Amino acid sequence: MKNTIYKKSLALHKKYRGKIEIISKVPIKNKNDLALVYTPGVAQVSIEINKNPKLVYNYTNKSNMVGIISDGSAVLGLGNIGPYAAIPVMEGKAILLKKFAKIDTFPICINTQNTQEIINFVKNLEPVFGAIMLEDISAPRCFEIEKILQKELPIPVMHDDQHGAATVVLAGLINALKLRAKIKHTISISKKVKENASSLQVSVINNESKAANIIINGAGAAGIAIAKLLLAYGFKNLIICDSQGAIYLERNNLSEESPSLTPHKKEIARMTNQKNIPGNIQGKLVDIIKNTDVFIGVSGPKLLTKEMVQSMAKNPIIFALANPEPEIMPEIAKRAGAFIVATGRSDFPNQINNSLVFPGLFRGALDNKIKQFNQKIFIRVAETLAKIVKNPTPNKILPDPFDPKIVEAIKKVVR
Repeated sequence: MKNTIYKKSLALHKKYRGKIEIISKVPIKNKNDLALVYTPGVAQVSIEINKNPKLVYNYTNKSNMVGIISDGSAVLGLGNIGPYAAIPVMEGKAILLKKFAKIDTFPICINTQNTQEIINFVKNLEPVFGAIMLEDISAPRCFEIEKILQKELPIPVMHDDQHGAATVVLAGLINALKLRAKIKHTISISKKVKENASSLQVSVINNESKAANIIINGAGAAGIAIAKLLLAYGFKNLIICDSQGAIYLERNNLSEESPSLTPHKKEIARMTNQKNIPGNIQGKLVDIIKNTDVFIGVSGPKLLTKEMVQSMAKNPIIFALANPEPEIMPEIAKRAGAFIVATGRSDFPNQINNSLVFPGLFRGALDNKIKQFNQKIFIRVAETLAKIVKNPTPNKILPDPFDPKIVEAIKKVVR
């Protein structure tokens, strides 16, 4: 099946020579039309904007234009394949924004991976865009680039690989853990408090869920962002692993190929695997995954085995999100005892995909004229996305990306 999809995709891209085009909103049929859209009429529009730059939102497409910026250094699961090879992916993001949120976009893949050059480039592009979506820029440069642009630009900036991924993971985890808690506990309620049974059950389940032991495998942009958002939501027991195993604050060089922790890994180590949260745990994934409740993989293929799943707590939740090949295939995880399995792929149930998040996020950002994205917004979006699924099941913890309610619901809470 995979080979068939690849062949069909190649044929489609060759046929259309890409996936986007620019079309006019207004008809140009005669000289009068030309005089209005171009010279001499357009001169007055420029004069008015010059007098009051804020009018650019009234007279141009800035209010509905998002810039998608990538240097091609971390594209899907393909790695540093460069700006040319990144173009098809960025075009894909562009058509999803147009399809789901009616947002005009333009993908800009730039031929530099120098942090300061990227920052300067995006700052110089700001006049034409109402928001910026950073894409497929490798860690740790992506953290600094986003931080500086958010601070220095007057428009919202978001690195989708971080916050789009974190938000959709939180949404899926909310429903997955609720389902798991419901089968784990039978709550008996007396007649006297029967009318409060529903709210009490929700409270118990929420407390149970936030106490879950969670392992995040992968300490790049997505892994660190997921950890920070889960902590902000109230989860307490988190451990993050990189290729060398658990990240803990005192970890030094484990080998010549394994340097000491980067500043960003040190920061997340202070927030997670300390001596009291939950126990300064050390070791490889195969050792520390024992008796845990949730595995979230944003790493690489075949890094989770059936034996590891079998060593987890009863009814474990597996989010194997590496693309195109997950950390473990769903059927293997299920046979090993997984209660809920999610991947990043559309050919399996429970697709955890950023496309559920970023169209509504940017629609809300543009419509509500937010100054900047923050964790409170991402949490509200995750909760909203989870609630769209009225009756989640182990094979449906998130809505279908074509559900028209998604963008409308999300944009209302981006404020």
